[in-house]
Amino acid sequence: MDITDLTPLERRIWQAFPRGVAIDVRRDDSEDPATIQGAERTVRAEVIRALLLGGASEPGEAPALRITGASITGVLDLQHAEIRHPIRLTSCHFQHSLELDGTQTRQLDLTGSYLPALAATSLRIDGALRLTNCRIAGSVQLSNAEISSGIFLDHAHIGTGGGWALQLDHASVGADVWAPGLVALGGIRLSTAHVGGAVDLEDAQVKNANGDALDAARLTVGTVLNAGGLTTEGRVRLTGAKVAGWISFIEAKLSNPGGVALGISSCQATQLTLRDAQPVCGDVKMHYASFQVIEAAPQVWPATVRLEGLTYEALTPRLPAADRLALLQRDVDGFVPHSYEQLAASYRRIGDDANSRAVQLAKQRRRRATLPWYARLWGYLQDATVGYGFRPTRAGGWLLALLLVDSVVYGMHHPLPAEHGKGPEFNATIYTLDLLLPIIDFGQQSAFTPTGVYQWLSYLLIAVGWVLATTVAAGITRTLSRQ
Repeated sequence: MDITDLTPLERRIWQAFPRGVAIDVRRDDSEDPATIQGAERTVRAEVIRALLLGGASEPGEAPALRITGASITGVLDLQHAEIRHPIRLTSCHFQHSLELDGTQTRQLDLTGSYLPALAATSLRIDGALRLTNCRIAGSVQLSNAEISSGIFLDHAHIGTGGGWALQLDHASVGADVWAPGLVALGGIRLSTAHVGGAVDLEDAQVKNANGDALDAARLTVGTVLNAGGLTTEGRVRLTGAKVAGWISFIEAKLSNPGGVALGISSCQATQLTLRDAQPVCGDVKMHYASFQVIEAAPQVWPATVRLEGLTYEALTPRLPAADRLALLQRDVDGFVPHSYEQLAASYRRIGDDANSRAVQLAKQRRRRATLPWYARLWGYLQDATVGYGFRPTRAGGWLLALLLVDSVVYGMHHPLPAEHGKGPEFNATIYTLDLLLPIIDFGQQSAFTPTGVYQWLSYLLIAVGWVLATTVAAGITRTLSRQ
């Protein structure tokens, strides 16, 4: 390009490039890039392209393009170009989209700029991509990009509503995807991406009511996924995602009425937290996900969930079993035994045997509703007498009641001696104990033989005694094993 064809501003930029000198033509720091006008602040895209692809250099200097506050006209097409110099086009107004598909460069900084769209599929950057405070009316396409450092999207506004506002699927980011305060009118796609550091969406707003607000299926994150304060309209999808640290939805507002608001099936992370989050508006799918800790108040969960195969070690905050069991009743798959076993195990790990047994009892009661009528009748009897074996004190009460009542009965109606003139003297209380307590033999049962209805009563006491006594023994064993 002939330097005589350049405007005064373009000539300044051409002369500054070999030494990496910054050119700032803003009127003040608060200027809105979208309102930049005037020929004196206009730079043609073809001039920038010529500089980046063939600009001169000076010995001992590091060439770089550093422009602030300019209006860039024409399509800046750098597709498949290899650019060895840093690019810094901050607080600029791009009249047309920026085309960077397949481009390789050292650093790209567009902080504070206005763009119609950014097409950068398969972009390669040795450093960072900075889109802080950018306003991008269309989509940001970064599918299959490789960014050795981080991507900065903090407080950017992107998208037009509907479709994908940001596409980072299959991308590789060496450090963080840093996007606190991001506003996306359209979905964010991070599916099958690899992020070496953190994904930070704190206080971001993502609206894509007709689809996915956040598609992070099979995303891999090296540290944490922070979505604290995130507000969404549309599905949040973390199916198959793997996060080395925790996933945070602290104070988040997740909404997708009539559909799945939070899908984290087969997801893996150290901790999932929804502390102080608003009640989820929409369904939650957590089947076959795995966490060490889940932190959520019961009121966070919606009316329908899927929990089949969900595994965890602990739940916080620590609450009575009655406060946690309601969630298991909301499972759209109906009675899921595994869910009850997981909840019971979480109480056992902290030594809370009483709440663990409460969960096991609730499991049996829920199972009872799935049985035929005759099996339900037996279940009601087990529940009333021994609480399915998880209420040993109730069994002890029944034993004591039977001992008192039947001691009176046999005290009034002595059974006949098995052999006249032999055996111990009859004692109604000890005789009843001999019938009720298995294994233990006081010598009364073998020495006396009841007849008629009292013989049938003795058979009943033996059978009931086995059930009640073993229930009490199991309760004592559990208590001793905890100690």
